[in-house]
Amino acid sequence: GLAPRRRTSAAERPRATGVDSASASSRRTRSGLVCSPPDRAGQGPGGSRVAMGSGWSSEEERQPLLGPGLGPAPPAPWRNREAAAAAPVPAAALGLGRVYGRRWLVLLLFSLLGFAQGLVWNTWGPIQNSARQAYGFSSWDIALLVLWGPIGFLPCFAFMWLLDKRGLRVTVLLTSFLMVLGTGLRCIPISDLMLKRRLIHGGQLLNGLAGPTVMNAAPFLSTTWFSADERATATAIASMLSYLGGACAFLVGPLVVPAPNGTAPLLTSESSRTHIKDLIETVLYAEFGVVCLLFSATLAYFPPRPPLPPSVAAASQRLSYRRSFCRLLSNLRFLMIALAYAIPLGVFAGWSGVLDLILTPVQVSQVDAGWIGFWSIVGGCVVGIAIARFADFIRGMLKLILLLLFSGATLSSTWFTLTCLNSITHLPLTTVTLYTSCILLGVFLNSSVPIFFELFVETVYPVPEGITCGVVTFLSNIFMGVLLFFLTFYHTELSWFNWCLPGSCLLSLLLILCFRESYDRLYLDVVVSV
Repeated sequence: GLAPRRRTSAAERPRATGVDSASASSRRTRSGLVCSPPDRAGQGPGGSRVAMGSGWSSEEERQPLLGPGLGPAPPAPWRNREAAAAAPVPAAALGLGRVYGRRWLVLLLFSLLGFAQGLVWNTWGPIQNSARQAYGFSSWDIALLVLWGPIGFLPCFAFMWLLDKRGLRVTVLLTSFLMVLGTGLRCIPISDLMLKRRLIHGGQLLNGLAGPTVMNAAPFLSTTWFSADERATATAIASMLSYLGGACAFLVGPLVVPAPNGTAPLLTSESSRTHIKDLIETVLYAEFGVVCLLFSATLAYFPPRPPLPPSVAAASQRLSYRRSFCRLLSNLRFLMIALAYAIPLGVFAGWSGVLDLILTPVQVSQVDAGWIGFWSIVGGCVVGIAIARFADFIRGMLKLILLLLFSGATLSSTWFTLTCLNSITHLPLTTVTLYTSCILLGVFLNSSVPIFFELFVETVYPVPEGITCGVVTFLSNIFMGVLLFFLTFYHTELSWFNWCLPGSCLLSLLLILCFRESYDRLYLDVVVSV
């Protein structure tokens, strides 16, 4: 007497809700692949019974990624970073990641290494007048000593390949070892000035080879060790410390090494060639000692990755090395924002490296030029870290921040350039105006670096962070190298160098204005994980 049980149709079955639906949708849309679900609920294509969800992922992907029983062994997604990004995000990665307190120690070691590399790179620019008298350097030599920085970026992509394949530890150890060799070459006691100059040039080249890692690996480190709401701050700290090292060179060099006759008359009795040379060598030995200490600390403790990833983006797979370059070169939005970064930052880096040479014609002493360079970079570092922290709290505003920064950079660089042409513009040329315009220019440009890095990674995700930033810093150093190359031939009159600053800032402002932003990595962490 009972009515027969009616078979439910597919439309009447309960629909998947919550994370299951979101994760399935995200795997189909973000990876570019459409995975075929089982033909019937609980049955595979051949009618055999399969476990729930097994049609969407492999056996390796179904292993718990963030569970407490993993121990120190790195999960599978860490071991497969070179795999294509078309692979789906592991379902277990949709949970919350874990961060470790040791991440701040790793960040500190990497940041101090960048600080030392920037300090060594900018050793000679702030004391170029003293170096001429002590070692017989010419204007061409001074420009070349700064030029070794961008020349060291020529094997940039080899370092980025090493970072992508072998991880942070191997790459950072190689970088610090090159810095030890470079600073050691400069300290070899030789009386022959010609050979001494060659050793100094060789040391600067080896230090320049360390530049690709300290300049490019900051976003990679922040993604590897920090959660989504700390990434911009970690990127800012790791990238800004390299600039701070260059700023301290403006401070340490002129304060330790006295200026020769002509720029500081009060030091006439102390500015003999031997005395200046001894003080310069004191600075070189001190830098060598700092680099050796950092190399020892890195060798003792610098893990390649945490035991568990801090976020979904950190656990997800990325494009291979070859596919990454194809993706970058075919992405017009990336090329647009890369030029917006590379042109003004490359010009400003070359301009900062020879700031003493630029300010000497307007009767600015070596010490004053050092203080101007120091405060301009320090202000940029402080403001950059503060803005990055603000960007971590209020996400999705990177383009607006860059527009505001480059508007200020264009105005301040134009002010400085017109001030230096006071014979034509009749603007007041005082210490206050030079300090203010240079410091504002450094604040606006240097503070934009971590914001640019985060925007690069968001735009081209899932391209690995090291490769993305390697391409843009390589472009930046190309523009810097070209500018310094022309400086070796046209160094008698430098007004053209000053005009490059407002021109490059205005061009970058227009490119940023036309850029259409996107936040693919942030979507994966915030939306998919929820």
